[in-house]
Amino acid sequence: MATFGYNNTSNITDLEPWHIPMNILRMTCTIITIIISLIILGLIASKRTPRTVPMMLVANTCLSEFICVCTALSLVAFTLNNDLKQIQYQDSLCIFRAYINYSMTVIQNHSYNLQAMYRYVTVVYPSRISWQSRRLNFCLIIITWIFGLVSFLPFLFTNFITYNIDNQICQSPIQLSFPIIYIALIIYIIPNMILNIIYMKLVRYVHAMNKRVTPANIKSRAERELKMVRNIVIISTILVILGLPYAIFILMSFFTIIPKHHFRIAYISIDVSTTAVIIALFKTTDPIKATAKQIINELGTIITRARP
Repeated sequence: MATFGYNNTSNITDLEPWHIPMNILRMTCTIITIIISLIILGLIASKRTPRTVPMMLVANTCLSEFICVCTALSLVAFTLNNDLKQIQYQDSLCIFRAYINYSMTVIQNHSYNLQAMYRYVTVVYPSRISWQSRRLNFCLIIITWIFGLVSFLPFLFTNFITYNIDNQICQSPIQLSFPIIYIALIIYIIPNMILNIIYMKLVRYVHAMNKRVTPANIKSRAERELKMVRNIVIISTILVILGLPYAIFILMSFFTIIPKHHFRIAYISIDVSTTAVIIALFKTTDPIKATAKQIINELGTIITRARP
């Protein structure tokens, strides 16, 4: 059974010169991501942003990333505290933080699939209005959240998540084992496979549409939706590329011994990727950008009028 009680010792841990700077970098990235996520959620909640299904799906992505990165901030704060004190210390929330981090990453990755699926349905099945409804897509959002939270629930009550002293973090050990293969499949491989399948099927459909006589407005809409799905794929690819160190360590662990500070190295790139992703999400979502520009222009007008 996983231990939720305190495990506090005075043992001194080895502290490398780069540990504290990297912790500060990670913390900076997570704070920036939290701020941008809150801004985007605020813009979506404002009356200026249209209340559409795509905006609801974007809000779901932003909310899942916000919670995920809040957990990441808690992880790095725990690591930084232990590093500064040079102690071995597992608090009562250590394993729970890892569980939430895993679960929210699943929810976040599948939120991109929900966006892509909606775009695909609007192009390929435009007459199926019920498939594009707010109610159905909200139900799909609820299902992905339940799936994400349930899929890693067993990790709370087993020894799959342990306290790693060298990395000052609670995670599933990276080694050839069922838990790490399960994590790779559920968090990374399956969501990205689904997203790329949707994208390729939509590309083929739009190319086939171009070969036959199609009204200009329908063709234009299909190409616009394809562009949006391409943007989603780009965002997901950012996560994959910057998450490569984690994937490389998993593969290495199947054949050899990995560096003892592997989690520290992997999470630097993961935390940087979250910042890059939230910025990309803002830049590729036109209604949010339009709302932001409108608010900035209004503020500029108010400031100009207030000047003597």
